[in-house]
Amino acid sequence: MSVGDPLLQILILLSASVCVVAAVRKLALPAILGYLAVGMMLGPHALALATDNATTRLLADFGVVFLVFTLGLEFSLPRLIAMRGEVLGVGGAQVLATSAIVALIAVEFFGVAIPAGIVIGGAVAMSSTAIIIAQLTDQSENNRTHGRIAVAICLFQDLAFPLFLALESSLSGRGPSADIGHIGYAVVVALFALGIVLASGRWLLRPLFFAIASVRSAELFSLAVLLAVLASAWATHKAGLSLALGAFLAGMMLAETEFRHQVEATIRSYRDVLLGLFFITVGMLLNIRLLFQHLLLVTMLLAGMLVLKAAVVMLAAKPATGSWFKALRTGIVVSQGGEFGFALLTLSLRDELMDSAVLQPLLAATVLSMVLSPLLIRHNRRLTRLVLRERGPPPPAAAVREAQATLAVAGREHVIICGFGRVGQNIARVLERAGFEYLALDVDPYRIRAGRQAGDAIMFGDPGQAAVLQSVGVEHASCVVITFANAPVALRVLRAVRSLREDVPILVRTQDDTLLGELQRAGATEVVPETFEASLMLLSHVLLLLKVPVSRVVRTVDDIRTHRYSMLRQFFPAQGATPPDETHAFREELHSVILPPHAWAVGRSIAELIASGSQASVASLRRDGIVGRAPASDTILKEGDVVVVCGTPEAVEHAETLLLMG
Repeated sequence: MSVGDPLLQILILLSASVCVVAAVRKLALPAILGYLAVGMMLGPHALALATDNATTRLLADFGVVFLVFTLGLEFSLPRLIAMRGEVLGVGGAQVLATSAIVALIAVEFFGVAIPAGIVIGGAVAMSSTAIIIAQLTDQSENNRTHGRIAVAICLFQDLAFPLFLALESSLSGRGPSADIGHIGYAVVVALFALGIVLASGRWLLRPLFFAIASVRSAELFSLAVLLAVLASAWATHKAGLSLALGAFLAGMMLAETEFRHQVEATIRSYRDVLLGLFFITVGMLLNIRLLFQHLLLVTMLLAGMLVLKAAVVMLAAKPATGSWFKALRTGIVVSQGGEFGFALLTLSLRDELMDSAVLQPLLAATVLSMVLSPLLIRHNRRLTRLVLRERGPPPPAAAVREAQATLAVAGREHVIICGFGRVGQNIARVLERAGFEYLALDVDPYRIRAGRQAGDAIMFGDPGQAAVLQSVGVEHASCVVITFANAPVALRVLRAVRSLREDVPILVRTQDDTLLGELQRAGATEVVPETFEASLMLLSHVLLLLKVPVSRVVRTVDDIRTHRYSMLRQFFPAQGATPPDETHAFREELHSVILPPHAWAVGRSIAELIASGSQASVASLRRDGIVGRAPASDTILKEGDVVVVCGTPEAVEHAETLLLMG
């Protein structure tokens, strides 16, 4: 094989990535920096062991497609419509203002024509969607206010890029003249393509995936996911839009189906590897020699780009965030250049739309900003505090505040629930109603995120480890409940608890009586059987050990039975859980919906939601960190509320659509 062989180059890149990314992770730095470093070292401007050829670019584009597809899985169509103010308002203001300012500078100081200046301005306005989404997701900030608005800005940039590209094509003589007719035609074609993708996703994807899921073939399911992603990307690409936009729409359509979590798990393995290749190709673009030859000019252009975009976004995002702090954080996140901007600058350089003595350093500054982007995003809070000159320790993040509030329970008398599945959540609901505090431990991150979002006292941790039990205050526990269906796991947890506390009562739920004797010998106070009656029996023992009068225990259990186990059906499913079939008697589940600023339900009551046809009930409402169970029907919903709805998957989906879009 020669050095130019595509397969050999991919092997070289993968080998270098394994070594460099492992080292970067050891230093607790973002993996993106490792990929960028590989591209810089092995690219044509350094060791020249790899080139930015068609094969690597194609694989890199697929990585971005899969990344944006998974982002679409987090955005249902109702949520996107509810965010229209952020996408069109903040995103539109950022692109228009940045393009206008840069175009004015190019026209006044460098003597370029106004259309060419607009193209240069559009190139500077673009940001790297892939880097922003990947880094925000890695930091768990993609659902924070600044992360949500940054993603909205990126979506508008993806929509605006084809217009800048069409203008550049007309200036170079490679396309039609930039008159109103041709621009209108391009817009109509783009809207038609978007309509086809949205209609196909709305009416074809759910039946298609339901039929495929009924076959129960993992291979067929994976093929269907790849088909949906790539077909949508191809459709928008053929219409002159970006590949990523089609993938985002496909993900958004699948987000409204019950297959969302399985689809995300299926696509993750493809996404991470191919996305690494994308970042490597970005690193290949950086010309180190050019950087040092024009170091001063490149530095000035880099600083000007970062400051200008951060300032424009801060001003545009202030009305949406209501805070200069959050607005500036958003500006820092999207202040870097992007791959679309690099493409526009490359075409402008080839067609001589501007003096190459300025365009070459601007290209270098754009790539360098993308290299620095992971560090800027990683430290966006610290940089914002530095710019705004805020003193004192930084206020804890929402997740940190929630963890602190949860851990505060560990210092008081409480019940420890090991495992927060259906049975664990059933016990937590009634303990809370009875006035007892609890702390739950689980290892499913999706369930933990959903539970904490709804106000449940749950933490990530393996209860089979003594250190974890000590962190949740086992010495103050009045009772420990082990709800894992797997008997060996329950036995391991039981032994860990007994190694720390000999006197604490321990109740164990098992699926069958296989290890009944061994569990009793290991120190279990009570071993209780399965499903709903098991939940009731276990709950009865918990309440009796907590000195609740027997008559009250009987009334509680009878009340649950009288309401046909409605309380016991309310639970957050685990990520990737197989949904029951349509005839299953107990299909109800809980789902949290955060109300963004422009959601339909903001300013309306729960009664209006029911009157609009919602078949799901509102189980609880979280506002300003306070949780209210079974809120009254006249409760008025507000921006930022976390509404926890309960019902079948179809009813929950319909309720979310009503809450966000009406």
